[in-house]
Amino acid sequence: MDILRRNNVAVTGDPDGPTVVLAHGFGCDQNMWRLTVPALARDHRVVLFDYVGSGRSALSAFDEPRYSTLDGYADDVVDVCDALDLHEAVFVGHSVSAMIGVLAARKVPERIGALVMVVPSPCYVDDGEYHGGFSAEDIDELLSSLESNYLGWSAAMAPAIMGTPDLPELGEELTNSFCATDPAMARVFARTTFLSDSRADLAAVRVPTLILESTEDVIAPREVGAYVQAHVKGSTLVTLDSTGHCPHLSAPDATNRAITDFLATLR
Repeated sequence: MDILRRNNVAVTGDPDGPTVVLAHGFGCDQNMWRLTVPALARDHRVVLFDYVGSGRSALSAFDEPRYSTLDGYADDVVDVCDALDLHEAVFVGHSVSAMIGVLAARKVPERIGALVMVVPSPCYVDDGEYHGGFSAEDIDELLSSLESNYLGWSAAMAPAIMGTPDLPELGEELTNSFCATDPAMARVFARTTFLSDSRADLAAVRVPTLILESTEDVIAPREVGAYVQAHVKGSTLVTLDSTGHCPHLSAPDATNRAITDFLATLR
């Protein structure tokens, strides 16, 4: 299948500018970047896509064994980069996509020249002195609830993940995005996401890296941002004046400013 159709790839912005690839997180699609694209498109070529199983991707291409590991999603990124023949692109990954970007950059270092990690988490489960935000029991309960009643789980969890009670429309949007995802495919992506442990991969990052965190985030607490910054050599950590796990929607101006300032350092 044609990769551009399989992953619903869209390209916009300055065709002669440096390339930025925007990658969505679990339960989302490329539309979640709509407030970021205008800020980047003036000076950059912007690539958007949907992982197989999300958004308007070709659902017939979904393969459970492939997408049961983050490497499967990283292979989607590699396929898109290869199809567009990208070189030294900046990969902007939201949530789990931050770690997917780490894996993709290792697979095709000539394709990805920098990383922007938006509220990343290399491991969601507490482990000794590492504070991921959830106990193993929490994750088991979360996944059990998701698998038994995906729509109910989405309605309950999405507003908490968005973390903007003063902007309930954003929580509603995330709920609708979750609910629009095929439940069977969402279950696979959720299990892959919340059981992943990419901590050991951080030390292998060799490209300029920006880490963005929110002041409050139920999915990726600030201890996680500090951990990622400490384990990615030479990385920069910026704490945004935002709450919740989707700062590109809840605080787009601050998020866009941090990203464009970082992009300016790469020129």
